[in-house]
Amino acid sequence: MSSLGHVPTRVKSKRTEVRLGAERDHFDKQQLSSISKAINSTEIPVKEKHARRIILGTHREKGAFTFWSYALGFTFPSSSILCWKFCHVLHKILRDGHRNVLQDCTRHYSSMVEIGEIWGNLHDRYGQLVTLYSKLLCTKLKFHTKHGDIPANLEITDEELERAAGTDINNVFQLSVEVFDYMDAELRLAETVLRQLNSSLAMTTLTSSQCRLAPLIQVIQDCSHLYHFAVKLLFKLHACLPADTLQGHRDRFHDQFHKLKNFFNRAKEMIYFKRLIQIPKLPESPPNFLHAASLAKHVKPVVVIPNEDEPEMQDDDDDEPEPLIEVDNVTTSSVTTSSVQAQPQQVDIFDQTFGPPNGGFDDRDLQIETLKRELELLRAELERVKAEAQRYITQLKSQINSLEAELEEQRAQKQRALVENEQLRMELEATRRRNTEHESLQTTFIEAEKRAQATEQRYNKLKEKHTELVSSHAELLRKSADTVKMLSVTQQTQEEVERTKQQLTFEMDRIKQESDMKMEEQRFEVERVKRELEEKMAEVTRIKATLQSSEKTSEQINSSMTALQTEKERLMRSVSEKEAELSSLRQTAQLQQSSLQQERDKTSRELGELQGKLKEKTSQEEKMKQKLLEEQFALLQGTITEAETIIQDAIAKLDDPLHIRCTSSPDYLISRAEAALGSIDKVKKGHADYLRNMSDAGTLLRSLTQFSHLTADTIVNGSATAHMAPTDHADKLTENCRSCGTQSLLFLGEMKSKATLQKADPATIRIIIQKILHLGQELRPKGLDVRQEELGDLVDKEMAATSAAIEEAVRRIDEMMSQARKDTTGVKLEVNERILFSCTDLMKAIRMLVIASTDLQKEIVEGGRGAATIREFYAKNSRWTEGLISAAKAVGWGATEMVESADKVVLHTGKYEELIVCSHEIAASTAQLVAASKVKADRHSKKLTKLQHASRHVNEMAANVVASTKTGQEHLEDKDTMDFSGLSLIKLKKEEMESQVKVLELESMLDNERLRLGELRKKHYEIAGVPLDQLAEGNGETSSLVNPVTMSPKPLKPSLMKKPPLAQKPNIPPKNQFAYSFK
Repeated sequence: MSSLGHVPTRVKSKRTEVRLGAERDHFDKQQLSSISKAINSTEIPVKEKHARRIILGTHREKGAFTFWSYALGFTFPSSSILCWKFCHVLHKILRDGHRNVLQDCTRHYSSMVEIGEIWGNLHDRYGQLVTLYSKLLCTKLKFHTKHGDIPANLEITDEELERAAGTDINNVFQLSVEVFDYMDAELRLAETVLRQLNSSLAMTTLTSSQCRLAPLIQVIQDCSHLYHFAVKLLFKLHACLPADTLQGHRDRFHDQFHKLKNFFNRAKEMIYFKRLIQIPKLPESPPNFLHAASLAKHVKPVVVIPNEDEPEMQDDDDDEPEPLIEVDNVTTSSVTTSSVQAQPQQVDIFDQTFGPPNGGFDDRDLQIETLKRELELLRAELERVKAEAQRYITQLKSQINSLEAELEEQRAQKQRALVENEQLRMELEATRRRNTEHESLQTTFIEAEKRAQATEQRYNKLKEKHTELVSSHAELLRKSADTVKMLSVTQQTQEEVERTKQQLTFEMDRIKQESDMKMEEQRFEVERVKRELEEKMAEVTRIKATLQSSEKTSEQINSSMTALQTEKERLMRSVSEKEAELSSLRQTAQLQQSSLQQERDKTSRELGELQGKLKEKTSQEEKMKQKLLEEQFALLQGTITEAETIIQDAIAKLDDPLHIRCTSSPDYLISRAEAALGSIDKVKKGHADYLRNMSDAGTLLRSLTQFSHLTADTIVNGSATAHMAPTDHADKLTENCRSCGTQSLLFLGEMKSKATLQKADPATIRIIIQKILHLGQELRPKGLDVRQEELGDLVDKEMAATSAAIEEAVRRIDEMMSQARKDTTGVKLEVNERILFSCTDLMKAIRMLVIASTDLQKEIVEGGRGAATIREFYAKNSRWTEGLISAAKAVGWGATEMVESADKVVLHTGKYEELIVCSHEIAASTAQLVAASKVKADRHSKKLTKLQHASRHVNEMAANVVASTKTGQEHLEDKDTMDFSGLSLIKLKKEEMESQVKVLELESMLDNERLRLGELRKKHYEIAGVPLDQLAEGNGETSSLVNPVTMSPKPLKPSLMKKPPLAQKPNIPPKNQFAYSFK
């Protein structure tokens, strides 16, 4: 029975697909016809029926995909009238189309902007209108995309407007500004259209004038709602903010009010609008927002569109009736009924051939199909509700997170206020103790009393601030509770949806049970009829016996027999009918069973055939895979054989007498060795890939080919380099080249055999090539590590590295600041914050100095290189370039060291003196950078002045770091009061002698350290490339090279060592002055 029921279902599904395809083609054809007739270059207004069909099409397909797919095919730059009518139709679709139209139009936002820009640059009357209309539509899209609660037709109630505005007065303020911008765009378009009509003295009855005036109907509809929104929002703002703050809003509203009233009055006078729209009347004067009672006098303007049919003739191809479109949410049963009544009943092919099953259509099937459709709709509704609930949950969670962040911030502020309060209390107690100790000094007492009063006032202010924080904290808690309530309501809604789903499932189960019960009742009825028949037969037998024994009452028995015979005949007929039904049921069951058996046999046969084909296909694939593996391995062996030949040829050249005259440079050997190391990595990767998938050896083949050539090249060039190298290096280099070739052949031999393929490893070859690379670097001439041609690139790299080091230092200081706030409190936290803030300011000043130096350097290069390139300029002035590089390296190193020292100071594992010395070093390095940049700069250059100002700012910030460090050190160090009252004369003398001994020891250590510092500076100059006799020249000027000089935190003694000449550091004050400025 099930197979017979499935045949018409398949036929119906195919017929349904054909019918749906035909309907879709008809829909696309109708939409294309309407769009092409509505949007064209003819100067006539858009017909309402064409626009209505396009709008109905958006409701049918739940969006504007078809409209945009056809609209993008128009050539908008060709006709301004075409663009004007396109904007008009799009405005109507946004207002009256499906709600998903807004999303589809937002995707093409850039196309609308492009249309406006194209016609904005052309002097065309319609082009100006198109530009304004495109701006209006873009403003409309942005407004409704941002405020999704407000539909595109602006038709919402006052309660919905309140919910959209929210309770935050900042959001209300912003929404009012956006409404004003929206209104301005509408009014600019209307004023431009009316101005063009006045200038051309056009009549509104002409089609050319009506083409311009038609979009103003939508403008009037939008303006009426926007005017109402503006009034409501301004009254709400005046209820929460002072009147002076909203003066600009009132002025802007008054201006728009007069423009809108003028526009409405002029539109009322035009004949074109009288039959199409009923324009509302605005009050004589704008509302008085300073009086809240004026809100009751406000009347919402309502625009009325008369429901009159257009007296238009239908076109030749528009004679077909419009299909019914499901615009509103109607019930499924009504839609099903209307579709059944609208379409004529079609005769099923199966019914024509075999006749209807069971003599007619079963009502239960119709009920089941109806319930299934209702279930699908309910499921879709359930999914929509779930999605909506999930969106609400997400919004609420984000709101909760923001509130929790605000709460955490308030808690942090409260904690800081408590810390400051505690500090103030400690200061107050200290002040009171000092007042008690110095009661004799009246002046000191008066000053302490004033400080106590000021502290008390600060305490009261902090107490008031604490009260405000507590109240704001309570308000946030209340908002959080409201949010939790909203979340619980959403959860209850979701639970109700789940309960509805369970009820629907239970209803389906109950319907199935009722269907089974009806079948059981029919079977029971047949059994009951059989039992009644048996009872009647027994009764007839009993009556016959009674007839034979009771012949006296024959007349009564004859009459009874007649009645019984009649009843018997009736019962026999009913039995025959039931037996006929049973036989038909048996025949149906036998047919169903036979068809099922046939289907089962056919399925088993097909399954056997498919299994045979699958086995055959599997065996073929296995053979092909095996063949492929063999072919890939054969290719691998051929490649390895060729690679062995190449390497053997390279090894043979090591002993070839003809190769003795061949030479090579260490630089080229280094480049070949580095390339060979890279090829080893590729071989290793290709080997691993081949072991994972032996059916693809392409990567391994390519890497082996490259490896063999580069390794052979390394061996040959290593031998050629050894011909010009010293004996020891030449022997080592030749031996390593020979070992490299031998190990390469061993590795290739392992790769050639399947047994040793997996354990083949080129690590030994890598080690030998690294030795060759090291020998090549040793043979490389000293001083050629950086060629003159690369100096220019090195300058840019060092300046960029310096900037990166400063950025990294600032980032690490911020991290240390956050960690210090977590780990320390009180005075330590204050000292650490002060030091880290000063370090951050110093890094920012250094960054500005580096930027100024880079700008000045570019100016110097551009002004001095002439027709030469930048690299040639740097190569020509190599000493100056090396000075720049050295200075940039010193600045970057100093920034890194300062961060390390600051980290140690904050963690109490370092010394404050290290931070002070780092400050001096950074100041010296930046001074060196300034001097190096100033050597070749123009004296009147503005960028040089900017660089000098940045240098002075760096000195100030460095002094600030030193001062902050010393102040923090004084606050944290415990200074014991020196009390010698309990010592005798002898003990005092002994203590004095011990103190003198310690002073002498410290002076001796100081002298030794100064000597060591002098030797270090001498070595520094030697490494930097400055001859010692140049250091002894005093103040001689050297302009070609600026040497790196390290500044000491204190001046050197003249008797120990002479300081570096100041000519090497232009515009740097002596160290005693610099140290004095830091104090």
